Amino acid sequence: MEKIKGKNSSLNFPLQKIGNFIKEARLSRNQSVSELATDLKISIQQLKAIEEGREDLLPESVFVKAMIKRISERLKLDTSFIESELDKPEDKIKIEEIIEEVSNSRENKDSKKSQLAFFALIAISGIIGYLFSSLIFNFFVETKVDIDQKELIEKIR
Repeated sequence: MEKIKGKNSSLNFPLQKIGNFIKEARLSRNQSVSELATDLKISIQQLKAIEEGREDLLPESVFVKAMIKRISERLKLDTSFIESELDKPEDKIKIEEIIEEVSNSRENKDSKKSQLAFFALIAISGIIGYLFSSLIFNFFVETKVDIDQKELIEKIR
């Protein structure tokens, strides 16, 4: 489970989209991360985390929204559009939901595999049973035929 989590504890696609938008706006204005962070009186790490969509490195969402609003105002971006993008709940996907969905699909596949293995085992045991019963039947039939042939030969003599 730790390998799947990676860098982000949750995937926040709106934050990533807004972060890319802010980064592009900052670069188009030839402003460095440190310059913009200093102007806004926020840490460079927080500005980088916003630009990278790294929610796990940021404070509570209320503070993040306030920072994004200040950044977008400073860069003269459409703040209402950015706020509406940030508030889209359908774009937020929790990694736990993804992990649960993957594990459920694995369980279903494992269940199907075990059912298939069970039926294969029954089929194989049926075939083996049939072969052994045929061998035993043939053995007794051949033995009886041998005995009958010997009795006929003795009777003929």
